[in-house]
Amino acid sequence: MSLPDQWARPFNTPIESGLRLLFALDEANGEAFDLQRLVSYDYLLVHSGDVKGGPPSLHPAVPFRGGELLVKRELVLAGLDAMFAKELLEKEFEPSGICYRATALTRAFLKLLASNYASSLRARAAWVVRHFATYTDEMLESYMTENIGRWGAEFDRLTIIKELEL
Repeated sequence: MSLPDQWARPFNTPIESGLRLLFALDEANGEAFDLQRLVSYDYLLVHSGDVKGGPPSLHPAVPFRGGELLVKRELVLAGLDAMFAKELLEKEFEPSGICYRATALTRAFLKLLASNYASSLRARAAWVVRHFATYTDEMLESYMTENIGRWGAEFDRLTIIKELEL
């Protein structure tokens, strides 16, 4: 018996992304964030070690991980929609677009998650929200754009050496 397509890839599914962002929204203490900020936060929650002075990353560093940011938007949106369907977050319609905010159920739901991974995720969500709180949307976008090519590039040299050995 094989797994359905939506379960064949456990990492980077909409449910995983939506769940990670519940932690960030909960840490925001009522502040609402737009989709682009949440896309950035999703990357930073997983790869916090990419930020100078940030906590170690939750997941292992992979080559060219900065490219994840380019394909995350649809994944994050699907994850947010899944959490909205379960009333774990709410949508606000602002002049600038749709923003997302934690609901009364968010914290209650997250308290049920008591694994080491959930604790680590909670700590990184607190760090991400606190560290980037003073960044305007434009500043955060600029920060991500300036660094995207550097994140994961440490593997470039290894790839070149391996190709030379052929």
